Amino acid sequence: MSFPSSLLVLVLRVGLDSSQVIPMCWSSQQGGMSSEAADRVAAVTGSRPGTPLQVSWFEFLLDGGLLETHLQKASPDPAQVQLIVQFLEQASKPSVNEQNQVQPPADNRRNRTLKLLALKVAAHMKWDLDSLERGLTIPVVNMLLNELLCVSKVPAGVKHVELDLSTLPPTTAMAVIIYNRWAIRTIVLSSFPEKQNKPGPHQMNMLSVVQQEKELTENILAVLKEQAADSVSVLDAALRLKKDFYVHTLRTLDLLGSDAAAANGETESSTAGLRISADELHCQVHYDLGAIFFQRGCTDQPAYQKARDHFRMTKELLKKLDQAVHVHLDEKRLAGYWNACKALTGDCDPADTHTTRYDRINSLIRNQDYQAVVEAFIRDNAARSLPTHFRRSVLRELLYRAQQGEPGLDPLCRQLCVCNAVRDALDGEVLSVGFQQLLLKPGKRIVDFLLEVSSRSLDRDRPSARRNTAAFLRTLCENLEDRVLVLTVTSHPLFLELLRDDDRKVLMEQTRKKGGVNLSAKPLPSFYDIPASASVNIGQLEQQLIRALDPRRIRQILIELHGLAERPFWRVNGKWEVPPDYIGAVLAIKDGLTRDLVYILMAKALHCISIKDFGPARQLFAACLELVTEFSPKLRQVMLNETLLLDVRAHEAADGSRERPPPELVSRVRGYLEMRIHDVPLRQVIGEECVAFMLNWRENDYLTLQVPPSLVMNNPYIKLGQLLASTCKELPGPKESRRTAKELWEVVVQICSVSVQHKRSSDGRLGLIKQRESSLGILQRSKFITFTKKLREPLVLTTLISLFVRLHSIVRDDIVNEVTAEHLSIWPSSLPNIQAVDVEAVAVTVKELVSYALTLNPNNQAWLVTQADIYFVTNQYSAALSFYLQAGAVCSDFFTKPVPPDVYTDQVLKRMIKCCSMMNCHTQVAVLCQFLREVDYMTAFKALQEQNSHDAMDSFYDYIWDVTILEYLTHIHHKRGETEKRQIAVKAIGQTELNSSNPEEVLQLAAQKRKKRFLQAMAKLYF
Repeated sequence: MSFPSSLLVLVLRVGLDSSQVIPMCWSSQQGGMSSEAADRVAAVTGSRPGTPLQVSWFEFLLDGGLLETHLQKASPDPAQVQLIVQFLEQASKPSVNEQNQVQPPADNRRNRTLKLLALKVAAHMKWDLDSLERGLTIPVVNMLLNELLCVSKVPAGVKHVELDLSTLPPTTAMAVIIYNRWAIRTIVLSSFPEKQNKPGPHQMNMLSVVQQEKELTENILAVLKEQAADSVSVLDAALRLKKDFYVHTLRTLDLLGSDAAAANGETESSTAGLRISADELHCQVHYDLGAIFFQRGCTDQPAYQKARDHFRMTKELLKKLDQAVHVHLDEKRLAGYWNACKALTGDCDPADTHTTRYDRINSLIRNQDYQAVVEAFIRDNAARSLPTHFRRSVLRELLYRAQQGEPGLDPLCRQLCVCNAVRDALDGEVLSVGFQQLLLKPGKRIVDFLLEVSSRSLDRDRPSARRNTAAFLRTLCENLEDRVLVLTVTSHPLFLELLRDDDRKVLMEQTRKKGGVNLSAKPLPSFYDIPASASVNIGQLEQQLIRALDPRRIRQILIELHGLAERPFWRVNGKWEVPPDYIGAVLAIKDGLTRDLVYILMAKALHCISIKDFGPARQLFAACLELVTEFSPKLRQVMLNETLLLDVRAHEAADGSRERPPPELVSRVRGYLEMRIHDVPLRQVIGEECVAFMLNWRENDYLTLQVPPSLVMNNPYIKLGQLLASTCKELPGPKESRRTAKELWEVVVQICSVSVQHKRSSDGRLGLIKQRESSLGILQRSKFITFTKKLREPLVLTTLISLFVRLHSIVRDDIVNEVTAEHLSIWPSSLPNIQAVDVEAVAVTVKELVSYALTLNPNNQAWLVTQADIYFVTNQYSAALSFYLQAGAVCSDFFTKPVPPDVYTDQVLKRMIKCCSMMNCHTQVAVLCQFLREVDYMTAFKALQEQNSHDAMDSFYDYIWDVTILEYLTHIHHKRGETEKRQIAVKAIGQTELNSSNPEEVLQLAAQKRKKRFLQAMAKLYF
């Protein structure tokens, strides 16, 4: 389609959606604008003569040079990130065919150009991840960086951790590094608490769009977290590279668009891209790695040491770089990370003048010299060297320790609270909520301490300090209810110095009129009778609400907040999430305080479970159960179900999880699976965990015979568990008892099937996010994989591995290179609709399943052989040989005993021979040829004829016991004139134990001895 060169468009914007455009009506006969369109343009231009029309996305398709001109503007409209969104949105729009079926986006020139334009905008931004993350959502950045991987020729179907960055072209290696940097940065950013946006007026279809984007974001985050270890390994490998790096620019991307073949040589094999020095990249990577290790530190204490090391390198590289053009990091946040790591690891550097004051405080806390901490805070009130946020963090740390039961900290926390309050007063800041609560019932000791701190902290040469202290003392007297305490304050020398006698008389008169009633004298006896206290700052209360884990404290804060404002405080933190199954029941609670309390208690408990902090989670659920029991039987059952899930996960995560669970827990799990309460919302994950729990503890009889049929029909996990239990019970039964095995086969085949109605990326790069799954399957493949990784019972895992190995062999249709496993005979040998099965999904699943099983039991020889076969059929010969050797080692006590013949079958041995041959280890091939039931002389002789062997050659001659092979070796070396090697072969053949006249037992013993030594030598090479 051709357009006139002077095409005009009128862009009508709805909110921020800049992709909705209405082109002007052109008269096809006259080649110009219609009269109606001309009138509309005249009206627009006449009413707003100074406002230029915004450039539309398709104009960049028509004019190749427009994008670069547009990006050079001071304030381009649309902005850079808006352009990226528009280009990718247009490129990923699905099409509709003649049968009105939704088809995936076409892989045509238009869409490829749009994706390239999006990459050019990112290249103009110099791939600044800070700017991209601020302006784009996670799904958009994910799509953009996957396109970068595509154009950079990153090998498809290979994990990034398996790539050797040093051998990749510069722009390819940089694309891999950028993607993995973004992956771990996104994981870190997603862990920060965030406030939810205030809900505006509901627009048509907006709620469903927001929900879809949220689900897509969660799916991406789940994949990134699952692959986090790989991303860390990739970035560690990048730190080992000492060369400069190059990243795509507008010019190199232009070359890619014009001629891919030429561009490959221009942009990847040379240095045509933007140069990033090794120090600049290492500085950024160290910072990103430090952030991910710091985030892991809450559950893995040694990670803080790794974070500290990375942040130290970041600081050193920043000092080394005179002008860090391509380093984008927040130096204030880096300083905060550095100080936090030093405090958490006890790493103090006296030579570091910038942080010794922090180190001194942290050292005092570690040594439990708490009075010295108080003295340091009092001195700092005058010196003002410690930031306020640091002082508050110290108080929070000690409050947390006090809540955990550390003795003697309550008086200290009160003293530090007073010190911080005096510092706030001197600075003219609002007093904290904690101090306000302390004033509700102070003792004379606290008031005396406060006056002492105020006197020692006052800088009398500063008028503002005198004025603020005077106001603080006046406020103190106004808040005290006890006239004796007021008299103590007003008679203190500091008060007399700063305030007049008239002020003292007025304050005493106000106290007299109050009558000396202490409004807070009533004790707080129960969870339900906690009164509201005065507050001056909703923001501080919300911060306390985010941090609090004690149910009583949470309730108290909510009472105070509701006394200040009537609004839904469950929205304070966007990370507080209640499962969608429960959200309706919780938000239906009429009382706002109770609704907030139930929501927050449940959200905090679920978060604690996710980080395996089961103690606080149990307390939170107990408080929530106590609360809802009075008014909602439905929510009461919900809390009981969630508590069951908590107990199941706690038992599985415990050190003694190998011990059988208590009968009471098994009984509760059975009770859940048999539950028939119709109006109670149920989460499928609880059924999933319960089924995995029953399978792991071999409750197969219960799953096959006693689970209600209605529950089997409604919960796919229960159906899957029942089929697995039935199949395991029948193993290794007769052929006619394999009906359930066939049912399980059909269910799994449907899970791995492809649906042509679903969107699929044209290049397959987004397969992990937009999975190609059949709508007929009872589960999505990702959820099925998640379920299998909760199983620990060897027979169940063996059954699943066997099933997927058979399915993998059928869809690959390669008889020569089949993967082996146990119990293959119970599965069907063909598929009626093999085209519907996603081959890639099956291959990925079998790899993940076997790898997971080996993490549970790395000594299972059947799984080791299966893993070796997987590597063998994918041409990864070194890894395959390593696992074949491991399989032999575990069943022979590291080759001190003969390897059973059912482990080292002829097929396994022939594959080991091929592995050695493909790695040019030809002497090893000749030795292994002796292991076969019938020695393969043809292969051995052919291998020994090779002169470019990559193994130790003659050092392996001692492991050859077949005289025929030794005689051939002697002949070959004599023919080549290799005298020394011929002598070694002659010496080997001359050993008396190899004499053919020896009894058979002696010959067998000689062979076994050489087999053992050879396999042990190979294990040292490949393990």
